[in-house]
Amino acid sequence: MTRIAQIELDDANLPPPTPEIEQERRVAMYDLMEDNSFVLPAREDREVPAGPYNLGLSIREKRLVFDLETAAHDKAAEFHLSLSPFRQVVKDYFQICKSYFEAVKTLPPSQIETIDMARRGIHNEGARILQERLEGKAEIDDATSRRLFTLICVLHFGG
Repeated sequence: MTRIAQIELDDANLPPPTPEIEQERRVAMYDLMEDNSFVLPAREDREVPAGPYNLGLSIREKRLVFDLETAAHDKAAEFHLSLSPFRQVVKDYFQICKSYFEAVKTLPPSQIETIDMARRGIHNEGARILQERLEGKAEIDDATSRRLFTLICVLHFGG
């Protein structure tokens, strides 16, 4: 099966998230478990273990780490991605989210919708960057990429 069956976010050493960040995390985790697509591509030099996969997602030494195991807890893959390509889009995403959360409290629906469209655009950009960074390492669909980008933002928030 080509999916993530379990995900563990290593946020043990991070400060407590805000209620908004915690909500984003819960929704992304729930949505990921409900529906995702995650494929490890074939390699010439070795066999790729079949899924479903357990994913450990963390930031170590300023790198985003994907640690994958099979359902039997055998190592399937591990890859480290530079955080540099994500920094600006994560910063922009947090700024627009802050504006969105404030807008929901006071602004009319038309203005909230405009901010939400901008928020989704930045989120889509982060998801696109993630898919590019995973090229050759893992194949994920757009929805999975968006949800994983949300979790990367959660880790960035604490880091």
